[in-house]
Amino acid sequence: MSLTKQSARDRKRKRIRTTISGTASRPRLSVFKSNTAIYAQLIDDVSGRTLASANGSDATKVGSEIAKGALANKIEAVVFDRGGYIYTGKVRALAESAREGGLKF
Repeated sequence: MSLTKQSARDRKRKRIRTTISGTASRPRLSVFKSNTAIYAQLIDDVSGRTLASANGSDATKVGSEIAKGALANKIEAVVFDRGGYIYTGKVRALAESAREGGLKF
């Protein structure tokens, strides 16, 4: 049985989510990519709340926006959830710009 790209990403995503979880002091930085945009959210999995979010077509701008939103909520450290995507391209650009913006992960 061959896997489609989407089902393979879903399997990876489930495997990742069994090990990482966000708290109020160290939320999960979740990444989602569509064909046209990239989305990032800071999620507190304990209470089920989204603390900050950003989206756009430029990954570096989205990374800096999510870092500004985190620092506005007095959050400095996060857990990075790449969402089953390979850590390259837009995902890496978002992560690096979030680090440059002041987030630690």
